[in-house]
Amino acid sequence: MRYSRVGSSGLVVSRVGLGMMSYGDTSRRAWHLDADAALPLVRAAAEAGVTFFDTADMYDQGASEEVTGTLLREVFGSRDDYVLATKVYFPTGDAPTSRGLSRKHLHAAVDASLRRLGTDHIDLYQIHRWDDATPIEETMCTLDELVRAGKIRYPGASSMYAWQFAKAQYTARAHGWSGFVSMQNLYNLAYREEEREMIPLCRDLGVGVLPYSPLARGFLTGSRTRGGGRSTVRGRSDPLAEEHYTDDDFTVVDTVAEVARERGVPPAQVALAWLQGRPGVVSPIVGVTRPAHLDDAVAAVELELDDAEVRRLEAPYRPHPVLGHG
Repeated sequence: MRYSRVGSSGLVVSRVGLGMMSYGDTSRRAWHLDADAALPLVRAAAEAGVTFFDTADMYDQGASEEVTGTLLREVFGSRDDYVLATKVYFPTGDAPTSRGLSRKHLHAAVDASLRRLGTDHIDLYQIHRWDDATPIEETMCTLDELVRAGKIRYPGASSMYAWQFAKAQYTARAHGWSGFVSMQNLYNLAYREEEREMIPLCRDLGVGVLPYSPLARGFLTGSRTRGGGRSTVRGRSDPLAEEHYTDDDFTVVDTVAEVARERGVPPAQVALAWLQGRPGVVSPIVGVTRPAHLDDAVAAVELELDDAEVRRLEAPYRPHPVLGHG
């Protein structure tokens, strides 16, 4: 395993981040794993050197945070041995105040996350989306309050427009508040719109990029066919995959498969290796429900593609509508 700083901050994470959304209540989603089923995978990840674990308060109605906290306490000897990330914004209840990025909700949400996670601090606390209803000054000031209170160590952000991210960072800097150290955005070989504005901005500001959905919800691994076939449980129950990726993107999938065959490795390793080599990328966040998923993610850290392979993989790309901000 390799390790990198998150942008220009002092936070160090493994070059593979384990997404914990797959772990929770199996009655709500067929592809979820409960704590007992997830434990061997999280233990194997730790043994492979993974130290970065990402969840959110709205994943599985809070069950993901509960399972995450339980698993990490079981696997790691010390709280200082891993980096714990979670997110806030989406509704966690029926009340109008149980959502968004207001001072009221941020304070209530972080305390609820800390209880579910069973810890006294969150290493990376990320706003899950932009909140049009709350002044950005209120949000950034509150995040700084949480840093000063010791409840969070670093603020981070997830999908939004580059102008919004620039506004947030400028607001924090102008007031001497803690700014975002990371951007968790949708980025993979089949969706590269973030290269136009967001990633250059992050590199300029010293912000680390933590891509989610690095395998395009399994699309880049060959889990879908042009005829509409689905080879995985999640693929058969994931409507967003149909919305995000269309028949126009299968040329990218075909090229990934070709390079993988030539290399003698699974397509997932090629797609992840490409992402590992992109400027600004610190740690792709991968979902793992089988040992092979983890093996591919770890192997991709050491798989170096040559310039010709990179050009082949990038050539078939076609622009997409902007995704992931809603």
